[in-house]
Amino acid sequence: MNIAMIATEKLPVPAIRGGAIQIYLQSSAEIIAKSHQVTVFSIKDPDLQESETKDGIQYIRIDKHHYLAGLVEQLKTQHFDVIHLCNRPSWIESLKKASPDSRFVLSVHNEMFAESKITKENGEKCIQAVSKIVTVSNFIGERIISRFPEAAEKIETVYSGVDLDTYHPVWTDEGGRIRKIMREKAGLEGKKIILFVGRLSKVKGPHILLQAIPEIAREHPDVMLVFVGSKWFGDNQVNNYVKHLYTLGAMHSDYVTFIKFVRPRDIPYFYAMSDLFVCSSQWQEPLARVHYEAMAAGLPIVTTNRGGNAEVISNGENGAIIDDFDQPQEYARVINSLLSDGQKREEMGREGRQLAESKYGWSRVADNLLRVYEGNE
Repeated sequence: MNIAMIATEKLPVPAIRGGAIQIYLQSSAEIIAKSHQVTVFSIKDPDLQESETKDGIQYIRIDKHHYLAGLVEQLKTQHFDVIHLCNRPSWIESLKKASPDSRFVLSVHNEMFAESKITKENGEKCIQAVSKIVTVSNFIGERIISRFPEAAEKIETVYSGVDLDTYHPVWTDEGGRIRKIMREKAGLEGKKIILFVGRLSKVKGPHILLQAIPEIAREHPDVMLVFVGSKWFGDNQVNNYVKHLYTLGAMHSDYVTFIKFVRPRDIPYFYAMSDLFVCSSQWQEPLARVHYEAMAAGLPIVTTNRGGNAEVISNGENGAIIDDFDQPQEYARVINSLLSDGQKREEMGREGRQLAESKYGWSRVADNLLRVYEGNE
């Protein structure tokens, strides 16, 4: 098959600036390209060529300010058997006109069929035009169906994935080596490290974790809460909310460390040095990919019962699910319990790694996408 995979206009592919969609496309394309012809479209970036072939994938990059128009022109000049568009249902009509004989697959990573995102008429046209709608969680699929019941027969959940070879649990030789180096470099030897990875935005809830720190530190004075991330992918500028976080953190400087944007390829090192991962999302999140990363790294996960996040967590087995997502004392209670029980943390971490290996590797994602592309149910 000749396959086109189209990213949004936000970030480039490969994912040199991060981004869940960009990582998803790059990782699955690299596997699919071993047996099919693959072209990936994304925006231009000063650190990437406008057009190149790498790892068997043809990359074409278009100016972000004329991205949709550029995509239309590209699709008019070359034929694709399958066109996989990410997260932009409102573009389907224009792209379908440009390439009417192609099979269209739409993957939905956020609530793109909400009233605020697409009209009822355009949503219905999109659903009629596509062969399949792939969602990153059952939650997203259910939200689409609640507004567009006719979409049910075309929707399929394909969970995202993780590169299992780049994450090393502490019980492996490589994981232990990385952990030792990272902790020595950061001056965190002997600490119980709680890790947060993600954008520093209110919907991600880092302020709730900071409010929980005094209660955690009273029971575990050797704790360190490490935040990895910035206000936006690759952007270390500070807005008012981030300033607020820094102020809260400064009040507990013995227990809080902020590390700004980290290149995606370096993220696994921070998981390796940690003891526990926390996703404190306050919004109805589709399903944050950090859960797959933490599982691959063999870390127990504390997450919130918001959106699709809890779909990959079995409470008490590979992590803990917090229902009272906006209550700092609830985070403190769950985190203190896990920090006090090293054996439980290891059991959860091993269960998470086993789940990642059996369900969440990129080869599984690629296989599922290929089945969808081929029209096999």
